[in-house]
Amino acid sequence: MGSIVYFSSATENTHRFVQRLGFPAHRIPLRAADPFLHVEEEYVLIVPTYGGGSIKGAVPKQVIKFLNDEGNRALCKGVVSAGNTNFGKAYCIAGDIVGVKLNVPHMYKFELLGTSEDVETVRKGLEEFWQKRSQIPG
Repeated sequence: MGSIVYFSSATENTHRFVQRLGFPAHRIPLRAADPFLHVEEEYVLIVPTYGGGSIKGAVPKQVIKFLNDEGNRALCKGVVSAGNTNFGKAYCIAGDIVGVKLNVPHMYKFELLGTSEDVETVRKGLEEFWQKRSQIPG
């Protein structure tokens, strides 16, 4: 089974969501001075949407830096995004952007820190996703 890599700002909304999932998880550092995160196993990225409704700046800079590392980018197998419905058409657009850039599925969208139903849906979806990936030969 793979893991989760996620970014969470100082508000900790995404962090709390990931904790409730109960999967192994690695957090992308918040500050540039923190040690760089290199992953060594397949993962699903959970990313909040920034920018207040604009496409520009929707993907947090720390996530872009993490994904600019070729090894990290190659191991990403899907993306889940958080957002705010007040962003209108840009709701969870960070997941759309990352999914297209990396050619991976945008698996789920949730608002802010997610509901209990969001957590359960994502947990089940990830279990099924990793189960199917484990059955792929090679």
